[in-house]
Amino acid sequence: MPFSARLLTALLTALLLTACADRQPVERVAEAPMHSQQPADAAEDVLFTALGLVGTPYRYGGNTPDSGFDCSGLIGYVYRGAAGLALPRTTREMSNISGTTIRRDALQAGDLLFFATGGGRRVSHAAIYVGEGRFVHAPSSGGTVRLDSLSNRYWQKHYLSAKRILEHEHIAHNP
Repeated sequence: MPFSARLLTALLTALLLTACADRQPVERVAEAPMHSQQPADAAEDVLFTALGLVGTPYRYGGNTPDSGFDCSGLIGYVYRGAAGLALPRTTREMSNISGTTIRRDALQAGDLLFFATGGGRRVSHAAIYVGEGRFVHAPSSGGTVRLDSLSNRYWQKHYLSAKRILEHEHIAHNP
C-alpha cells in the first residue's frame, strides 16, 4: 500500500478512535529499530506510533502512556521507541538540537513543529507533523493527545518553526 494511502488510513483511524472518548487508550509497543533503518522508515514508524497514542491523557511532566504525556514527553517517547533517538526533555532544548530547519510548505511526516503558545517568539510547545497539514501533540491540562491542523487560526498564529531530525546524518541510534 502506498505511503499516502497508509497515511490517510491512519488519520481516519485516529479520528474514529478519538470519537470513542470513554475508551482507555491502548499503548502501541514499538519494536526496537534496526541500526540500518532508513529515514523514511523511521518517519513512518514515528507517524504510526504517534497516531496510536491519540486519546492518551495529558499530564504535565508525563512521558509514558500509563502516566500520560505533556508535549515534550510525548515526542521523547515516540522518537525513542520508533526511531531509537533520545531527545532532550524540554521543548526549548528540542528546538536547539541539530537538524534541518524546514519551511512550512516542505513539511514531511516525522518533522518536529515548534510553537510559541505563551506569546512572543519563545518556544513553549512542540508537536509531531503527520502529513496533510495535521500534527499530533499533547496540548493542555484536562485534554488528551490529539490531532490538530496547522490551518487552524490558533496554531497559525503561534507557529514558530519546524525541524527535520530524521535524516541520515542526524540519526544517532542508541544502544
